Amino acid sequence: MNNLRVKILKNGFGLPLPKYESDGAAGIDLLAAIDEKKRVKILPGRAEMIPTGIAIALPIDFEAQIRPRSGLAAKHGITILNSPGTIDSDYRGEISAMLINHSKINFEIERGMRIAQMVITPVVQFNLIETQDLDKTERGGGGFGSTGLRENDKE
Repeated sequence: MNNLRVKILKNGFGLPLPKYESDGAAGIDLLAAIDEKKRVKILPGRAEMIPTGIAIALPIDFEAQIRPRSGLAAKHGITILNSPGTIDSDYRGEISAMLINHSKINFEIERGMRIAQMVITPVVQFNLIETQDLDKTERGGGGFGSTGLRENDKE
C-alpha cells in the first residue's frame, strides 16, 4: 500500500483520519468537518459545499476523485453534484464535497458524518495532435446509447 500525506486543517481537528472501511474498498470515506454545534441542512433540489477538514499531497500522475456514497444516494437521495469531482495532483487546498439533495425532504449533515468517498487513481496525459481524419471503427460517430441498439430496436 502506498502512503499519502494528509494535512488536518483547523476545522478537521478532532475528527478521525479518513480511511478505507474494508479491505476491498476502493474509496476512502470522507467526513464532514462542520461546526459540531451546527448542522448543515440541504433542502430538496439544493446543493451545499461540505468541507472535509483535510488537504492532501497527491503524487504527480495521480488524481483523487470525489464520488457519492451509495448508501446516502439510495436511502436519502444525496449525491455529488459534480460527480466525480476531481482533485488534481498540484491542488493543496481543502477537499470539499458538493452535495445535492435529490429527495423531497430536507437532509441534515452533522460533524463527522461520512459524506463522500475519495478514489485515488493514476492519470495519463496525452499530447493533442490536430488531424483531418480519424481511424474508422464499427461504431463510428454513434453515441448516447448507440452501442446497445439491436437491428430490430431501430425505428
